[in-house]
Amino acid sequence: MVDKNPARQRRDSYTVETLLAVTVQVFNERGYDGTSMEDLSRAAGISKSSIYHHVRGKEELLNLAVGRALDGLFAILDEPAAAEGPAADRLEHVVRRTTEVLIAELPYVTLLLRVRGNTDAEKWALQRRREFDHHVAELLAAAVRSGELRSDVDPRLATRLIFGMVNSLVEWYRPETDGRSPQQIADAVVELSLSGLHAPRG
Repeated sequence: MVDKNPARQRRDSYTVETLLAVTVQVFNERGYDGTSMEDLSRAAGISKSSIYHHVRGKEELLNLAVGRALDGLFAILDEPAAAEGPAADRLEHVVRRTTEVLIAELPYVTLLLRVRGNTDAEKWALQRRREFDHHVAELLAAAVRSGELRSDVDPRLATRLIFGMVNSLVEWYRPETDGRSPQQIADAVVELSLSGLHAPRG
């Protein structure tokens, strides 16, 4: 028997993944606090009860969205080039791949960078961001200790400056209109952020 109920058909045609894509767009436009379930329902074209069919509520959607961005970032640290070899080479790989992940997951990372810690999901996301930054700072410090990078720059300060450059992409980079490829952007970030950190030769 074919179900001809349009509302049910729309609900069933949605998955958590497609619902997340709409949700992240609305969160980025209106802010998490400024978005209601009614806003999400209207944007998705389905009823609020249909959204609740997939998730428990707005905070679960936020948790899933920022979790996707964080999973992409932490996966970088497990890649062979991030785990093996000279510390400076590993750092370069992490910076490059962080840039590439940011571009590939631009809406999700944009949302991650805008959370303020007002809910449990936001607090969790901020803590995970700090953990990722700490891993990179430790990698930079290891490169300093090995003599690959200059020792007169504080590793935590350098890490913040590097991520300041990388994270600024969410404010201006638009893949659909920018003529540069993700690889070109990553090359520029690596060159500009790391060239001044290399220890003098000789």
